[in-house]
Amino acid sequence: MTFRRVAQSLGTILLWIVIILCLMLTIIPRFLDARYYRGAQGGHYDGQRFFNADGEQDEMAGNRAGFLWRYLTGSDGRPKWPEHVAINPVAPRQRVAGQAMVATWVGHATVLVQTQGLNILTDPVWSKTAGPLGLGPARVTRPGIAFGKLPKIDVVLVSHDHYDHLDLATLKRLWTRDHPLIVTSLGNDSVIRQAGVPSHALDWGGRIAVKPGVEIVVTRNHHWGSRWFADRNRALWSAFVVRLPGGNVFFAGDTGPGDLTWANAAASYGPVRLALLPIGAFRFAPGQMMSGSHIGPIDAAEVYRRLGASTGIGVHWGTFHLSSEAYDTPPRLLAAVTRVAGLQGFGTVPLGQPRVIAPYVARKPTAPIDRVEIVGRLPAAARALP
Repeated sequence: MTFRRVAQSLGTILLWIVIILCLMLTIIPRFLDARYYRGAQGGHYDGQRFFNADGEQDEMAGNRAGFLWRYLTGSDGRPKWPEHVAINPVAPRQRVAGQAMVATWVGHATVLVQTQGLNILTDPVWSKTAGPLGLGPARVTRPGIAFGKLPKIDVVLVSHDHYDHLDLATLKRLWTRDHPLIVTSLGNDSVIRQAGVPSHALDWGGRIAVKPGVEIVVTRNHHWGSRWFADRNRALWSAFVVRLPGGNVFFAGDTGPGDLTWANAAASYGPVRLALLPIGAFRFAPGQMMSGSHIGPIDAAEVYRRLGASTGIGVHWGTFHLSSEAYDTPPRLLAAVTRVAGLQGFGTVPLGQPRVIAPYVARKPTAPIDRVEIVGRLPAAARALP
């Protein structure tokens, strides 16, 4: 075969590769798009997609492909995380009766809350990776409770459809074993149903009774949703208030700051005994203290203050390497922020170690936390955390 024929053949192959790639870029996104919810337009739904009622503040909205490429190629300059973090889990009780309350951090946004004879799980993820088809970031630590040691689960809260929060494999295992009440926000029930699992999907402000004296309220936060890039915001994101005798539990889900008034709204449902607040995955550029989609320790402290909570646990860190801060920056920065701001009762807990939650005690009012002011008051070592 002559050189010219070889060149022509290679050119033809390359042309077909380009054509196929163009077709894939045209067809696959539409194929991966899905309508998870159909309903009337409203204050945060335009008839096609949901949106944040307090305005969009996601600085990465137009640069996700670039971020994903840098992330996958390891060219984003992130501090190196440990490949494995050892833990010493303690098996949880089967039940916690009455107004006693015990919380166990399982990892990322997964927490087991036990009170009133109920076992409540938030955003349960037991999979080894957070992503489609078994791909995505891998856990650096095993779950704080082995699935086989998990007591019978009565209630599951699912905040939104991202893989590190809505894990179909785990939900299927929980449903097969325990048949819990699964509560989520609009559209996510369609995603969960893909695993053959039923759930109750509610709009912001929607309520569902669990038993006399206990109900779940789906509340507003500030985020976005997607299983595949093309299905962005087809399902709603949310936080939750679990109303309980003796003080409520607030689970923020996954959220950026937005206007922060969603924390005030959650506080209006009654005193917050325990707040589960994200403090990690907030840094995508050097020195960044929050992103449009994720609060960091400073904003988490302000949310805690607005809630008037008496106890807070920082979650959403140290499990999946999702952003640019170092492994232990979130808890170290949170400790510095709460010390400077004069807040008590808000910190982190070891994985797999059940923590007894004290009865609700009203806190003394404290001044609002201004991000710029607090950064200026932080010790130099805290400001320099990678």
